Amino acid sequence: MLDLSDLAVLIEAVNHGSLSAAGRRLGLTPVAASRRLAALEAEIGVRLVHRTTRSLSLTAEGEAFLPHAEAILASAEDGRAAVTHGGEGAFGLLRVAASVPFGRKVLTPMLAGFLAANPRLKIELLLNDTLVDIAAQGVDVAIQIGELRDSLLVARRLGDNPRGLYAAPAYIESHPAPAVVSDLREHECLAVPGRRHWTFETAHGTVRQAIDGRFAADSMDALHEAALRGLGIVQLSGWNVREDVAAGRLVEIRLSDGVVPDQGIWSVLPTRRLVPRKVHLFLDALSAHLDATPG
Repeated sequence: MLDLSDLAVLIEAVNHGSLSAAGRRLGLTPVAASRRLAALEAEIGVRLVHRTTRSLSLTAEGEAFLPHAEAILASAEDGRAAVTHGGEGAFGLLRVAASVPFGRKVLTPMLAGFLAANPRLKIELLLNDTLVDIAAQGVDVAIQIGELRDSLLVARRLGDNPRGLYAAPAYIESHPAPAVVSDLREHECLAVPGRRHWTFETAHGTVRQAIDGRFAADSMDALHEAALRGLGIVQLSGWNVREDVAAGRLVEIRLSDGVVPDQGIWSVLPTRRLVPRKVHLFLDALSAHLDATPG
């Protein structure tokens, strides 16, 4: 059975660079700290760190294990707070995954205030435009655009996510703007590689419109930049283009017979059991931030 004190030694040693530093923070001698780490490695059956007299670094196994060790300690702290009524705020390490543009434009501004309100909390923001394995990576909560497809995970809709079609004025000047959905067949459409259709909601139901274009990218930031450069029409969320539209760098294209569907902003959890207090507080804060954010 894993000892919480042993886990604390590992985490502090990694955070502060040595077993001596971990010992000082935990009130242990360097020898005692080394013994606790050795006991943890013996319990797990793998070496977690490379140790020399002057440095300490994680092994591949240690890299994989560290997020889970942090989650175990944070869960234990939540348990103590629940019965002692001493936990008024969030604390421990919170690992959040999201797409690059959402993390940069929505989460980072919101997290600045959230950290100020929760001084005992640390946050790791993991940004990737592809879906991550949140259980394998020790992620507490992921934020994604669109409904959850993995039925083994737990999703909660946090807010609306209005999306639309956008292009630079220079593109519209050289290509008459599409008026109806089918007009998109004649335009440069900016999408991820392999995407051959865009979906629209119409008075007659959902339709899939074939699209094509000479530029594709697996990064929404790259597609956004391509649109700004006049390379074509892109589908983006309102929060992602609000400043560009206000400044005249992009214009919204409204079609008379169809709109881009709102797929919502969702939180994704690895399980609904024993959700830490820090996650609940984060999701409440993010929901409030989304409600107060135009677009």
